[in-house]
Amino acid sequence: MDKRKISASMMCANFLDLRADLDAMAEHGVDYLHIDVMDGHYVPNFTLGVDFCRAVASHSGIPLDVHLMIENVDAYIPQFARFPGATVCIHPEVPYHPIRSLQLIRSLGARPGIALDPALLPERFRYLLPEVELICIMTVNPGYSGQQLIPQTLDKIAETAAMIRREGQNIELEVDGNVSWENIPRMAAAGADVMVAGTSSLFDGKADLGANIRRMRGLMA
Repeated sequence: MDKRKISASMMCANFLDLRADLDAMAEHGVDYLHIDVMDGHYVPNFTLGVDFCRAVASHSGIPLDVHLMIENVDAYIPQFARFPGATVCIHPEVPYHPIRSLQLIRSLGARPGIALDPALLPERFRYLLPEVELICIMTVNPGYSGQQLIPQTLDKIAETAAMIRREGQNIELEVDGNVSWENIPRMAAAGADVMVAGTSSLFDGKADLGANIRRMRGLMA
């Protein structure tokens, strides 16, 4: 990849002043807006939905990075894949036919991606690689922000990066979960291309977004 990228976790943004956050992220070159969609079934939480995506996309030109932590993904893919430049990421163990789901995402004009829970072996999904443009390695259990890193997932980042190289695929490798100031250099060293930044870095509340974005860029280099 030409450069490592920042995907801002929108569930951690300031909902009372979201426009200001979006403007700051655009000004300072955030690459993606990571939108966690949770249905209370696949994960024990409810979060953002298609109306939130529509509102964000109407104000910001930053591409959406939609993470579907939901059941029955095929029924909802069309609602999220319609946003220009969007990536739509599914958990491949959820649909009965994940290749069909990924092909549906691409047919609707979005970039297909898969997200791997901490316990899942990357090699299990090797035959999906020709269908995806992004792999998201979950470094915490999906469902909530503010969790601690599961240490063995650092090895999983490296193993997935090696698999992508071995298979000769042009796939972005994203990491999601406790992307903290301490962990960012370790994740970058393991091979992550895209960092999903939330309360442990970008939205830590200790500095403004511009300063935190600059700090992240320095640690990701």
